[in-house]
Amino acid sequence: MAEKTVLVVEDDSTLQSVLLYNLNKEGYRVEQALDGLDGLEKARSIKPDLLVLDVMLPKLNGFEICRTLRQEMAVPILILTAKDDEIDKVVGLDLGADDYMTKPFKIRELLARIRAILRRAEQAAIKPPDTGSLIKTDTMEIDIARHTVKVRGKQLELTPKEFDLLTLLIRNKGMVFNREQLLEKVWEYGYAGDTRTVDVHIRWLREKIEENPDNPAHLITLRGVGYKFEV
Repeated sequence: MAEKTVLVVEDDSTLQSVLLYNLNKEGYRVEQALDGLDGLEKARSIKPDLLVLDVMLPKLNGFEICRTLRQEMAVPILILTAKDDEIDKVVGLDLGADDYMTKPFKIRELLARIRAILRRAEQAAIKPPDTGSLIKTDTMEIDIARHTVKVRGKQLELTPKEFDLLTLLIRNKGMVFNREQLLEKVWEYGYAGDTRTVDVHIRWLREKIEENPDNPAHLITLRGVGYKFEV
């Protein structure tokens, strides 16, 4: 496997050193930036395989970087936030981050998240076409091989996780998945209690595929249980 490049944008020099040591130890090539503007420019020039991005940065905050890069490239983004604040997490996910972690965190968990994100990105890039990859419903057409989705004839722009989540649910029409199952199958790891990631991505998908996101016809919530896809 080719060496993966991880860009760490973090203004805490002590944490930078810890991340540098552990990521190097895992075999990653690590680039670093201590402020938001430098981080944005390095992301553009290096085009890393993964961006580890702090929220509270001098010169340009992590949310602005995330918003800007999502319009320019498909680099996976793992957000770090010092606040155990649901608003920070939701905003980060809404802007297109692939995952988030709240400080302080365990290095082993961070490395596991990074491996999962990179594995998903690699699988999406090398997945061979197959003739049975076209899924159609009454309003939707999903081409698994080309990673495209059309709803009512209009092609949508979905993030990799949105695409994986939608594909899982639509392939298992009518089957109810709880949040923990979706985290395991789509994100490839379990959460220790916090399942907000799933709720945010479901809401995001509804805004893109439903005619009325407030009264969804396809992505259905079973209160207290989970989610399912209905035709």
